[in-house]
Amino acid sequence: MELGLATFADLASGVSPRQRMRELMEEIELADQLGLDVFGIGEHHRADFLVSSPAVVLGAAAVKTERIRLSSAVTVLSSDDPVRVFQDFAEVDLLSDGRAEIMAGRGSFTESFPLFGYDLDDYDELYAEKLELLLALREQTRVTWSGRHRPALVDAGVWPRPLQERLPVWVAVGGSPQSVVRAGTLGLPLTIAIIGGQPARFTPLVELYRESAARAGHDPSQTRLAINTHAFVGATSAQADSAFAAPYLAMMNRIGRERGWPASGRPEYEALRSPSGALAVGSPEQVAEKLLFEHELLGHDRYIGQMSVGAVAHRDVLHSIELFGTEVAPLVREEVARREAALPVH
Repeated sequence: MELGLATFADLASGVSPRQRMRELMEEIELADQLGLDVFGIGEHHRADFLVSSPAVVLGAAAVKTERIRLSSAVTVLSSDDPVRVFQDFAEVDLLSDGRAEIMAGRGSFTESFPLFGYDLDDYDELYAEKLELLLALREQTRVTWSGRHRPALVDAGVWPRPLQERLPVWVAVGGSPQSVVRAGTLGLPLTIAIIGGQPARFTPLVELYRESAARAGHDPSQTRLAINTHAFVGATSAQADSAFAAPYLAMMNRIGRERGWPASGRPEYEALRSPSGALAVGSPEQVAEKLLFEHELLGHDRYIGQMSVGAVAHRDVLHSIELFGTEVAPLVREEVARREAALPVH
């Protein structure tokens, strides 16, 4: 199982955008040095998050790192131009010697739709149409295509081409069965964001994804699955809670007020970080145990933890990343390898 990190580069701590960008580069470089597999950066168009163009930041990270794969988390494809998305990530791929990925989502925040002149009534249709074009651009240099929400292309050449023969495109979902079926039918890898409740409730979605892929005739090796949760590692459980709990709750309540969610407090936090909850927070042993529990439940190929949440101090995020890379990752990788070796050979 691949292990990685993602961030929305939250500005809640009050640091300047310039300083937060420097901190973000430090996080990515450290993850690379520790041998983690992937780092993802979210796209937002609002004052409380830093990055509106993940490809720009990933291009900077590409020349500062050596091995880690670099992904958006996510690209809000519905309100972007697939041609430009493909070109931008092809350049990240060239800068990184073939380490770029696109995680394409419909967008859980909607500020980009009016900003770029799109109607929210077309939310799903925009995504389906633009994903179709993005995949066509991936497969061929010259493209003829037409749709309802973008001018047609007639034998249009799109350059540059990426170093990878097929630039990886993941479908990212928050729990929509329709999006899960779309990913499976297209044979695309899927990332599920588990940001609340219990991971067990996502089991039907995982089964739906795999069933949809099988019905469409796709090889199981094509249907890779990733999950993304909030995570934080401390030397002890108490240290993890001290650094993470208050900023996490403040962030969730800040977003929750916009969306009409009930307020969360310490009881809700404790429920989420319990053995069956969505939060992977605690000592290295506790976090490893949570990741292994989720892997046994869902059988995913990649885990992505989101640590720099809200106003968590940068030094604490770096310490969490270090513990994740040096203590959690070896425990998880060793146990997953042991379990896989124990499986019967057919």
